[in-house]
Amino acid sequence: MTTTETSKRPSHSLYAVTKREDSDKSFWIRIGACWPNSDGKGFSIKLDLLPLNGADIVMREPKEEGAPQ
Repeated sequence: MTTTETSKRPSHSLYAVTKREDSDKSFWIRIGACWPNSDGKGFSIKLDLLPLNGADIVMREPKEEGAPQ
């Protein structure tokens, strides 16, 4: 099993997403990042925080710099 990171920049960011009770909006907080493994069959994940409140964890590609929000 290979877990070597192929790039210093992560390919995706990880977010904990919780629904706000008083609104239809969700609260997103960045909790980590991930990199594809060199064999292309998985990812190495680094979590800075671990949600304990049952939040969903969402993996997203980073937005390009200068892209509209």
